[in-house]
Amino acid sequence: MKASFLAAINQICSEKNVKPDQVIEAVKQAIATAYRKDFGNKEQEIRVELEEGRDMPSILLVKEVVEDVENDNFEINLKDARKIKPDVEVGDEIAIDVTPVEYGRIATQAAKQVILQKLQEAEKQSLYEMFKDREEELLTANVTKVDPNWVTLEIEGMTVSLPWREQIPGEHYYTGKRIRVYLDKVELTGKGPQLRISRTHPNLVKKLLELEIPEVRNGDVEIMGIARDAGFRSKVAVKSNDPRIDPIGACVGQKGVRIQAVMEEINGERVDMIEYSPDPIKLISLALQPAAISAVIIVNDEERLDDQGRKVKKRAAVFVEEAQRPMAIGKKGQNIRLATQLTAYELDMYNYAELPAFKAKLAELRGEPMPAEAAVEVSEGSEGGSAADDGSAGGASATTGNDSAAAPAATDAPPTESGEKAA
Repeated sequence: MKASFLAAINQICSEKNVKPDQVIEAVKQAIATAYRKDFGNKEQEIRVELEEGRDMPSILLVKEVVEDVENDNFEINLKDARKIKPDVEVGDEIAIDVTPVEYGRIATQAAKQVILQKLQEAEKQSLYEMFKDREEELLTANVTKVDPNWVTLEIEGMTVSLPWREQIPGEHYYTGKRIRVYLDKVELTGKGPQLRISRTHPNLVKKLLELEIPEVRNGDVEIMGIARDAGFRSKVAVKSNDPRIDPIGACVGQKGVRIQAVMEEINGERVDMIEYSPDPIKLISLALQPAAISAVIIVNDEERLDDQGRKVKKRAAVFVEEAQRPMAIGKKGQNIRLATQLTAYELDMYNYAELPAFKAKLAELRGEPMPAEAAVEVSEGSEGGSAADDGSAGGASATTGNDSAAAPAATDAPPTESGEKAA
């Protein structure tokens, strides 16, 4: 082919990030297919050569040299073969030039269609290759169109839809707005690569914390768990891997500037930071902040299957004073629901006055006397923190009186009329 033709292919491939060899090979296959359809048959072995400097491609029919021909589609006898190539021997392959006269139009049309199709396929594959290794990352997007049920975004030249269920409730989107999204998964479909992005995923908060807080990014402060009610509130448990670093202070920042930057990115959603503890009693008490927790009893400390194959979840009973009960439960059960997600314990809420009866009932179910240490009293004094609306650290704090007093596993908490299960 002419140098200008090959140069044009190379330029297009460079712009579309496609390998020229793939396109040229596809063009050859398309021309061979067109020849078989118009002049030959599907049994023939056709080879196409695109030689630089020639106006037309060369179409070669490949045959094997044999003594006796059984199928002339792919065999030729020695006598006829030596008329084309004098030094050929039996068993060799010979390429016969069968390029039709004025085949240029058909070849050009075939090449055009294949190039367009190949460019589309290669562009889709290129986009897939670009994003497939970036799952679970934070991406920056520009809003290009706003519809009632989805928002159209542009991410590094690719158009992506953000469905309503992945949008932060109450957030206002407009054309030109720059937002950050969490890339959950990349799938290659018939329509090309599909990016599953989200603004409501809990890991969006994690990635934003890594972006804004150097101690989290370099591993000095580790995020142990996140519970999120998108658009309203998140609870994040963190621990320090460096005894010199306060994990809450590092995340909140001076005058709350660090946590405030994260909150602004997620439309003002409140982010409460608590210090992680391997002791489930202390963790549950901190997760229910800002309510003051009077006592916690671990009813079941591991997930398991009962005798009937039903899943028994981890469960704990939480006791609070009547005045603290609304705060512990939260508006529409939000506080206890997030604490349940964060701690992985099903939490049942009771009034503190029910504690003696609860311990007696639990001892009866277990068939053993209940020691006094089974109820772990929670007193004020340990440090926890939450990001208040103004970005400053705050919230109630609690410590356990006896960390070793977690009750052994039981199937469930005893039912009481005023006991309230976590939503």
